Formats: sequence, C-alpha cells, structure tokens
Amino acid sequence: MNDKKRVLVIEDEAPLSKILAETLTENGFEVDVAVHGEEGWHKARENRPDLILLHIIMPRLDGFVFLKRLRTNKKLATIPVIILSNLGQDSDIAEARELGAMDYLVKSNHTIEAIMQRVQQVLHAS
Repeated sequence: MNDKKRVLVIEDEAPLSKILAETLTENGFEVDVAVHGEEGWHKARENRPDLILLHIIMPRLDGFVFLKRLRTNKKLATIPVIILSNLGQDSDIAEARELGAMDYLVKSNHTIEAIMQRVQQVLHAS
C-alpha cells in the first residue's frame, strides 16, 4: 500500500511548477502537475489529491472558478487548497478564503521552503 500523500500543483509558470514538483518529490510526496485549470480539474477527478497548490490567474479555468467547482463536487469538496498567487489584494484573499482555501500565499513573499512547510502543516492537520 502506498502511504505517500499526493499533491496536485496547478501552476502555469513552468519554472515555479518544476521547482515545486521537484521539491515536493524530494520531500516524499507523489506529485501531479497541471499547467492550467482545466487540466488540473481533470487530474483532480482522476487521481484525488490530498492537497492542491492552486494558482489564480491561469488560462482555460482560473483559480477562483476552479475552487468554486471543487467545493461543489461531493467527492472533491474536502480537499485542502493552498493558493499561490501574485495577487495580494485583500479582496482576492477574502474571496479565496470564502471559497474554502486553507491558505493564501503571495508568491513573492514566500520561499519554496516556506511553501513546503505550509504544505506539511496543512497535510498533518487534515
């Protein structure tokens, strides 16, 4: 039986996506990566992750719409989501929290190590 936690990274910035995937893998997680919201939605339904790292501004399906869709799907509604965004406005943070995001991390304010620490905290709490 596989005890590894699965993290789905939905991020359209390839360099960041690659670093996140590599770091998560090095920390013992199984990782799926999607480059836009529609691909992320497909992967979330196909391989239910234990946690989703979600970017907001993406092609095909933005993070807010993805989060709304996730929270209304009975099989996926309880998956914890951490937002990774360049948007730091209070209104964006409030909207993400209202939609059920566990945390909202502004990319420029957090190192990869800090993101990993938050991922581990959220997964250990769930």
